Amino acid sequence: MSRADTMPKPRRNVELLLLVLALSVSIGANALISIDEQTALDTDFWFQSSLLAVASLVFHVVLRLRAKYADPVILPLVVALNGLGLAMIHRLDAPGDDGNNQLRWTLIAMAVAIAVIWFLKDHRVLRRFTYISLAVSALLLILPLVPGISAGEILGARVWIRLGPMTFQPGEVAKITLAIFFAGYLSSNRDLIMLAGRKIGPMQFPRFKDMGPMITAWLVSIGVLIFQRDLGSSVLFFGLFIVMIYVATSRISWVVIGLTLILGGGFVASRVFSHVGLRIDSWLNAFTEEVFGRSPGGSGQIVEGLFGMASGGLVGTGLGQGRPNLVPFANSDMIIASFGEELGLIGLFAIVMMYLLLFTRGFRAALGTRDAFGKLLACGLSFAVALQCFVVIGGVTRLIPLTGLTTPFLAAGGSSLLANWIIVGLLLMISHTARGPVDTTPMQPGRTPEAQKPAPLPAVGNRQDRNATQTLPDAPTEAVKHL
Repeated sequence: MSRADTMPKPRRNVELLLLVLALSVSIGANALISIDEQTALDTDFWFQSSLLAVASLVFHVVLRLRAKYADPVILPLVVALNGLGLAMIHRLDAPGDDGNNQLRWTLIAMAVAIAVIWFLKDHRVLRRFTYISLAVSALLLILPLVPGISAGEILGARVWIRLGPMTFQPGEVAKITLAIFFAGYLSSNRDLIMLAGRKIGPMQFPRFKDMGPMITAWLVSIGVLIFQRDLGSSVLFFGLFIVMIYVATSRISWVVIGLTLILGGGFVASRVFSHVGLRIDSWLNAFTEEVFGRSPGGSGQIVEGLFGMASGGLVGTGLGQGRPNLVPFANSDMIIASFGEELGLIGLFAIVMMYLLLFTRGFRAALGTRDAFGKLLACGLSFAVALQCFVVIGGVTRLIPLTGLTTPFLAAGGSSLLANWIIVGLLLMISHTARGPVDTTPMQPGRTPEAQKPAPLPAVGNRQDRNATQTLPDAPTEAVKHL
């Protein structure tokens, strides 16, 4: 077999083809809505569609120049989701706005993601900032509580800061910095966390003194719940840590301990803090007349969303044909219900499948990455998006209590859009490293061939990996080459 046969293929042409398809879906959805509202394609339609198309193609060109081996499916998936969100927000926004604010945030977020790809040549550099990421995370979570810059309590939560004429949610960025910290810490301390402990039945439990990271993450999530009154972010942060520590150690005992802390903390919080108790009560007793009409903390939003999705049936009422604006916060918290009404169960399943595909592509990048830090970071970032989708869709469908999180890429909200596009940029760079050719730099004196071996996904934190930014990566697997 020749060297050319073993070289990975960039597959940027495949990405371009998928990107054209994604733009056709999103622009087509916007066209249907514009024609339904005004019987013609107005200036706003052409303005929004052309800007989205140009920004997407610029992003594609940057990938050709800086990350030509990046996953060819991630960008088209995200553009399709973002474009569908823009179309629905254009449909639901008040006259005069028509989704332009969300479009501005989309362009800003894509520009930041492009900057990540352009300047971050190697994701392993982020490992140097493990504890700086922890400090930045703490600062971001404290900012909404600082007088002078805090936007105060909005819709029952204190998660916003005021930056001039606009508000921003620092917790959205904190999930990225926390993922960087968790990946760096766990890849360096995996042996300490994993090896010692006591076996109880089929599971080996860690020593109490080794549970510091778990207890710290739990206290952070409880602090967010108490001081910021943000149930969704609390679940997201702690769930992110549980998944990453399980991936690092392969020990189910950490999941058992984490779930116990979640359930125990949630039970106590529902009894002690009224805002948590009201959320759970409106979930369990949504159709009770007293709970339905209660303000604040009533179940009217949940019930209206359920009836809206029910009216959509299997195929939906059609874009622009339903009445999703009757549901409170139809363009943000409840945008899934809006899509369920107008696209039906089939359309909603298609959106969920797009999210599942996005998660699997991120996880494939983790499997193909040759350093433990990159594996954990890609897993954490992918799971952060997946968990946020589960929490939002589960809340809208009344599977779990409604939390107030927004659906990634679909819902109105600049903070969430910016953070999730940064995640996309990082995943693309990690997948570029995973699928790219082997670095042929001569081995440094004193290095052993073992230092070149790829670490399996659960086995992180070995001696060689602690210098992951200096070791020579191994060749990508055949499966990764052809992704």
